[in-house]
Amino acid sequence: MLNDIYQALDPVAFTIGSLSVRWYGLAYSLGVLFAAFLIIRVARHWKLRITPDHVLTIALAAIIGIVVGGRLGYVLFYGEGYYFQHPELILAFSNGGMSFHGGVLGMLVALIVVARVTTIPLMTLGDLIVIAAPVGLFMGRVANFINGELWGAQTTAPWGVVFAGAGALPRHPTQLYEALLEGVVLFAVLYLLSRKVPARPRGTFVGVFLVLYGVFRIAVEFVREPDAHIGYLLGDWLTMGMVLSLPLIIAGIAVLVFAQVTRLPQSGPRKSLPDNEPSADASDDGGTEND
Repeated sequence: MLNDIYQALDPVAFTIGSLSVRWYGLAYSLGVLFAAFLIIRVARHWKLRITPDHVLTIALAAIIGIVVGGRLGYVLFYGEGYYFQHPELILAFSNGGMSFHGGVLGMLVALIVVARVTTIPLMTLGDLIVIAAPVGLFMGRVANFINGELWGAQTTAPWGVVFAGAGALPRHPTQLYEALLEGVVLFAVLYLLSRKVPARPRGTFVGVFLVLYGVFRIAVEFVREPDAHIGYLLGDWLTMGMVLSLPLIIAGIAVLVFAQVTRLPQSGPRKSLPDNEPSADASDDGGTEND
């Protein structure tokens, strides 16, 4: 049944004249919009004075950090020196090739800049963003499925899918496995944790995100087909995705320890705001919400 659904899907969501809008681009756009909405909602719940201008700054910086970091991460982690011989292709985004782990590093650099500009504590920024991030991950993985990329190993499971370009045998739809784990499950855990008031200490959500993402990614990598030009790094099981995810788990544990030892409260910008400037806690209807 799942294979029938995949075969009926078109990577192009809709066409207006000569303009074709693909599901992948649509997923990124919707992911940013939903993330901005969630950041505002959580900030209100935590009663942080974060304005729409702050959220716009965060969103723009996040897009730049994810795109640039994701591309450079792919070049460094998966390019195997190819792009050093063809530097003109490093920024050829139309050729495909993005790395989540590179996107994390790009996001970190972007958040450091945003923290200095907005005076919002770095860890509070990180906590707000990782609560919203699984929504974008979910949409991106579903778009990967529609595009027929990043498929899994061959399988005889009834939900196996025959992907174009991957041979005639069914394969694990690992894109959907990741959408479920990195998207639905991770969001549910983080959002439920965010409902506590006063909010949990700074860094708690970053730590939980890094640990769970790393664990989920490594688990899926066991049935995910490695990149053809890299293959397995050891035997028939160790992949580059596993190697890059292990440091995320270690970093996540370190951040969780930091959060529990320091127990710094979540905080908005240090600068005082004009009285007439709207903030995320204005008209708060979720301050006592306990769902």
